Amino acid sequence: MANKGRSFFLCLFALACFTACANAAAPSRLVPFNRSSFPSDFLFGAGSAAYQSEGAALIDGKGPSIWDTFVRKHPEKIWDHSTGDVADDFYHHYKEDIQLMKKVGLESFRFSMAWSRLLPKGKIAGGVNSLGIKFYNDVINELLSNGIKPLVTLLHYDPPQALEDEYGGFRSPKIVEDYRDYVDLCFKHFGDRVKHWVTMNEPNGFAINGYNGGTFAPGRCSKTEGNCTAGDSSTEPYIVTHHLLLCHAAAVKLYREKYQAIQKGKIGITIVTHWFIPKYNTTSGRLAASRALDFFFGWYADPITFGDYPKSMRETVGNRLPRFTAEESKMLKGSYDFLGLNYYTVKYAEFLTLPNNAKPSFTVDMRINMSNERNKRTLGTPTSLNWLFIYPKGLEEVLLYIKKTYNNPPVYLTENGLADNGSLPLDVALKDGLRIRYHSSHLSYLLKAIKDGVNVKAYFMWSFWDDFEWDAGYTVRFGMVYVDFKNNVKRHLKYSAYWFKMFLQK
Repeated sequence: MANKGRSFFLCLFALACFTACANAAAPSRLVPFNRSSFPSDFLFGAGSAAYQSEGAALIDGKGPSIWDTFVRKHPEKIWDHSTGDVADDFYHHYKEDIQLMKKVGLESFRFSMAWSRLLPKGKIAGGVNSLGIKFYNDVINELLSNGIKPLVTLLHYDPPQALEDEYGGFRSPKIVEDYRDYVDLCFKHFGDRVKHWVTMNEPNGFAINGYNGGTFAPGRCSKTEGNCTAGDSSTEPYIVTHHLLLCHAAAVKLYREKYQAIQKGKIGITIVTHWFIPKYNTTSGRLAASRALDFFFGWYADPITFGDYPKSMRETVGNRLPRFTAEESKMLKGSYDFLGLNYYTVKYAEFLTLPNNAKPSFTVDMRINMSNERNKRTLGTPTSLNWLFIYPKGLEEVLLYIKKTYNNPPVYLTENGLADNGSLPLDVALKDGLRIRYHSSHLSYLLKAIKDGVNVKAYFMWSFWDDFEWDAGYTVRFGMVYVDFKNNVKRHLKYSAYWFKMFLQK
């Protein structure tokens, strides 16, 4: 009786927050809305990633990923010196978690497969881990039996350490063949039930954080850019990106030629970007914002749409930017059925004047200042993360930009979310009204973009649970489900989960 009463109270609170927040944060001409306000074939879900949530990091035949190595080799780069060894322990709790997803009403769950759980050595020749195959089969079947569609990301920041050791991972073109073999294995074993594939998540984030700043695995950078023992921030982000794009194109080509006609699924890629606002409304400021979009979004979206990198990147980076052969360009052009987008926040952009002796790097090539310091109120509501301001109109602006620049492709919003301080006590963390405001306001602008003709097909909250948030460890919480990492990873639905449940009711 007490539990039922508490749930009823939470639902009433969530409804009150939803109505107030929708009215406060949405454009004035919009009215409160719910699932039925969106097209019937629109897909609503939430997500996470293998290293962030699975746990079971080095058991049941799984080989190490570069993140398993990174957290041990560079604990100082993780804010709380933690690891993803256990994380949410989804590996052992997937059935109860899927029941929570069903309770919330998720229509889809986005998760990634760990390459090194399926191929511990990174290669088919190194052996296939049957327990890894079984785990992902079990997860997919459990989702489908509960009416939840799986959306699977094939690579989410965690390639096998074995390939990093053998030839430098994504610094080598050898990775393309091994990645193709890996995705072939996934299509073969799971493609009869998985109808939405993402080749890779945030490859631009992987290249920037892993090879320019060195804050993510494998932790490579120039000494002028970060605290790294090896790396070259002037070349490696571009080389790694080149090979990531060739891997993506190879995966799409394979899927279309061998599997798509039979399995009838769709395949795409997910790119992360901010929306950029000129810090000063001048010609140079507007050019800075435009170039920032090229260096974040166009870096990947241009090759897969038009077959080459943006002109602004060619002009800026010069010979350090690799070139595609005519065959590679042809394979890349049009290599997606949908375009995945991760959007969180907005940044100011302006050109910086650099000293003549500035050493090249990805950061220097952009030559812009991305700052939240001037006129914070213009940027939106501050949050517990100094880079994440609540600016929902930026989502509409990004979507309209994609429509105009990339021929209005189908867009899946694969991540959108808000972090809380990870040290909040349970009773405070559950009352996440700001998260409700965040999602409600972004959905308002998303609906507005749809009405303006943007071809958006899906919205996934990030994240389903609190999880291991890369270099931030467990110091921040993005989930609609609270995970008590100090008490056997016990789950608690936050107010945002009850709000989303009510939103999804037609």
